[in-house]
Amino acid sequence: MENYIVSARKYRPSTFDSVVGQKALTTTLKNAIQNNKLAHAYLFCGPRGVGKTSCARIFAKAINCLNPQSDGEACNECESCKAFNEQRSYNIRELDAASNNSVDDIRMLIEEVRIPPAIGKYKVFIIDEVHMLSPQAFNAFLKTLEEPPQHAVFILATTEKNKVLPTILSRCQIYDFNRISVADIVGHLQHVAENEGVSAEPEALNIIAIKAEGGMRDALSIFDQVVNFTGGKITYQSVIDNLNVLDYEYYFRLTDCMLGGNIRQALLTLNEILSKGFDGQNIISGLASHFRDLLVCKDESTLVLLEVGASIRERYRQTAIRCSDSFLFKAIELANTCDLNYRASGNKRLLLELTFIQLCQLMGAVSNEASKKKQLIEAIPASEAPLAAKVEVKQPVPAVKVPTAEPQSKPTEKIPELSSPFGVSIKGVAKKDEKQSVQEAANKISLNDSYTEEDICTQWKAFAETLDSQVLLKNTMIMSTPHLLGDNLFEVKVTNPSQVDDLSANSFDLLQFIRKNLNNSHIQMRVVIDKSLQEEVLVSNQQKYEHLADQNPLLNKLVNELDLKFD
Repeated sequence: MENYIVSARKYRPSTFDSVVGQKALTTTLKNAIQNNKLAHAYLFCGPRGVGKTSCARIFAKAINCLNPQSDGEACNECESCKAFNEQRSYNIRELDAASNNSVDDIRMLIEEVRIPPAIGKYKVFIIDEVHMLSPQAFNAFLKTLEEPPQHAVFILATTEKNKVLPTILSRCQIYDFNRISVADIVGHLQHVAENEGVSAEPEALNIIAIKAEGGMRDALSIFDQVVNFTGGKITYQSVIDNLNVLDYEYYFRLTDCMLGGNIRQALLTLNEILSKGFDGQNIISGLASHFRDLLVCKDESTLVLLEVGASIRERYRQTAIRCSDSFLFKAIELANTCDLNYRASGNKRLLLELTFIQLCQLMGAVSNEASKKKQLIEAIPASEAPLAAKVEVKQPVPAVKVPTAEPQSKPTEKIPELSSPFGVSIKGVAKKDEKQSVQEAANKISLNDSYTEEDICTQWKAFAETLDSQVLLKNTMIMSTPHLLGDNLFEVKVTNPSQVDDLSANSFDLLQFIRKNLNNSHIQMRVVIDKSLQEEVLVSNQQKYEHLADQNPLLNKLVNELDLKFD
């Protein structure tokens, strides 16, 4: 019986050109060989299974080749190349730092460095997982790494560059290996499948590539596993069954439920998925990724970010057309929040169901928001439409602001009244003729000018009663009384800037409430800070004590009896 070799070993790269997904790095290494500009120490770092050790071996063989090719590749025919291919070369020494990480192991390596190569120019030392070396071993290695013999070349490989000492990093040329893209992995798997006589659907290979998370070795291991499961005929369904991957179909079904607001069907679909043994966190994280994929399908420029097969890609594009950007933004946010809270939740299934209910209600919420905006725009009088379009009010804008400098001749800080019916200053926005046309149109509108200061106060208190959830603003309005100044302007005196900010932030709703109930769209509000209303600020302990003693004279007696003093 012929010995079986796993694909990860059988199809391990033997030349720079056969390395998948690291074109820039292999080109740099080949150019260094061609130009005879070799460093004495290299550090190959990156995720697992992306070709670090393979590139180190290819590089070691190429620099010792007796008849190198013009493109920097080894000839595979000279004695040095044959010795390497047959694993009997004494010019290449590999050390696994995960199990040989002591000072004694490094000292033995240093002794070997002194011995020149028997064949070829260089003696290459490949130290894998170099971050596992102990601090003492690193320190023992420093001097040799900095000033090695001419014939010595060190290639260090690691998956965790952050754990390597800075003094080691500074002595090496650093090559960062990237995760291999899904497209590159799929292409290599198709090549392997053809060589092995295996039929494989592109969508099936795409799932394997995504599951491998950028590692070619993992992808080949999964490929072998699925081949054994299917008997050499890899299909999309067989892959998701074998790897326990959630089918795209479920995500599309859930999306249809959420777009249609079908809460019951969404919960039934969730129950079906859970009954198949899928973990809840995988479901919600997969759903978040699904919404993200729909979002990148909304624009041709971001379509390259979608890593799915061709047939499913078209379905994503068709579904994305039905989804608004607002829906996708909020859906991703809800799914991500659920993912973050999943582990801490005491009732994980209920958390998932609540999230699905919220997702099903999103389209209604988005539609209501758009409807409200439309109604607000339609409510603007035709004569004011050009001006409103120029101002571009997207949210209530503060009607008043406290001036930075206090007038010297006046006891209060006064804010100029506003001329826009929405509480927004329009100075400098509209052209002169537009202002005149707005003013003329406004004069033609029938307005109620018979209201009194008492009417303003009544509406002021009525609005304050609606602010149960805004305690600070409600208290501010209760403690202050509006005074009618004439010309549709009333004034409110407050004690500090924070009260001004509260009234400013809610001026839109407040003025709309008063204008509607008094049937006058020209009513304006001015807020001023009255210094005479501001209380003295108690700074020192003595001041605080005196203030309390005025309210309770017995406090003086207590202080005298206990002989207390204030710093």
